[in-house]
Amino acid sequence: MKKARIIQGGTVVTAGSVSVADIRIEDGVIAAIGRSLDATGAETVDAAGLYVFPGGIDPHTHLDMPFGGTVTADDFESGTIAAAFGGTTTILDFCLTERGRPLGDAVAAWHAKAEGKAVIDYGFHLMVADAGEQALAELPELIEREGITSLKVFMAYKNVFQADDGTLYRTLQLAREEGALVMVHAENGDVIERLVSEALERGDTEPIWHALTRPPQLEGEATGRAAELAGLAGAPLYVVHVTCAEAVERIAAARARGLRVYGETCPQYLTLDISALERPDFEGAKYVWSPPLREAWHQTALWNALSSGTLQALGSDQCSFHFKGQKELGRGDFSKIPNGGPTIEDRFSLLFSEGVAKGRIDLQRFVELSATNAAKLFGLFPRKGTIAVGSDADLVLFDPSATRTLSARDHHLRVDYSAFEGMEVQGEPVSVLVRGEFVVRDKQFVGQAGSGRYLKRSRFGLGGSLALPAVPIGGSPS
Repeated sequence: MKKARIIQGGTVVTAGSVSVADIRIEDGVIAAIGRSLDATGAETVDAAGLYVFPGGIDPHTHLDMPFGGTVTADDFESGTIAAAFGGTTTILDFCLTERGRPLGDAVAAWHAKAEGKAVIDYGFHLMVADAGEQALAELPELIEREGITSLKVFMAYKNVFQADDGTLYRTLQLAREEGALVMVHAENGDVIERLVSEALERGDTEPIWHALTRPPQLEGEATGRAAELAGLAGAPLYVVHVTCAEAVERIAAARARGLRVYGETCPQYLTLDISALERPDFEGAKYVWSPPLREAWHQTALWNALSSGTLQALGSDQCSFHFKGQKELGRGDFSKIPNGGPTIEDRFSLLFSEGVAKGRIDLQRFVELSATNAAKLFGLFPRKGTIAVGSDADLVLFDPSATRTLSARDHHLRVDYSAFEGMEVQGEPVSVLVRGEFVVRDKQFVGQAGSGRYLKRSRFGLGGSLALPAVPIGGSPS
């Protein structure tokens, strides 16, 4: 038995309460919560003046991922170290599959990428590119054996990842039967392909054209189409990386009709805008990801959706490529710029700084968006995503008064730039524990590669309900 540990005197924040309390940890789980707990035989950790949050859950990462003839700069070691410094103790990464190959091959490949490297706990989503008989036969077994209870369908990246509507519908039907949650990248890939071709034919090759050929109307249209298909199939739907008012409106309308449609946004869409892609000397390529950054006014719609419950989670969509040698592959042709950015380390702090510190959301909504809702949606609650007796002791000791400037000089990713360079933030994780063991202590890494565990997850709806109100179009945030 490992020595007990007590986190003393912190302000413990969950989705349901805020109170000053001690937390006793035994064998990696929370054994007791209360005032002045008996510390006999236990190591004590002073958390006075700090918030104690549940460890963050990032439901959307891409580590060690091939794309566009190259591979992301950060793997499961550097990516999870950065996540830990940022207050995240669990990630859900995407297994990318290949048409015609067994889905199990992709799962095995992703296990190999993570084992011996991850310093925090992790699980997988599984991409579905086609709904042929082989895939439909494999999926129930993988859901049961691997505990992979979320399936990703791309509606964009034509001739690379994009699936047709029939595949999406059949995947939704299977998910309903098997207790899984279907996730969609919602953009109209067919129209985007045409707009990209037209731009290149005109000689419009700079990074800004990545955004201009993927307008928000095409995200809104695809979001609405996916919601209608989910409703027809009687299945739940989760829309990843929502960027714009058009998509928020479709999700709100679907929820108002009683459809089980959920959504996430990402810190980059809350803090950056389309003007970043116009930076000179090809610097705009650093901000090429999909869906693209939007005009700044969309940020208000996203914050209102997070506050009201129309959107339920904040993912990072971590997918980092070096500017030098990787993003530069698209010089002279924006369509060849590898899509993605470095965001995993700053997700938690940006939500606090831009949300709580600026009065857009309260502390309890912060916990819901950073941890609890993802745990419920993806079959991890109450093991993860809360501070409760019997839950894993995944904890973040957070200093709300600290201020700092985000920069590639200080981050823990391998990638050669920061998406948020120069941004001032309030609040900082000081220490981070995974299953009761420090990974970061007093802002120093003390973890070990390979200490992270793979998480088999419960089927949708079995890990806790997510009873958030549907907000009609035009509804104001609570």
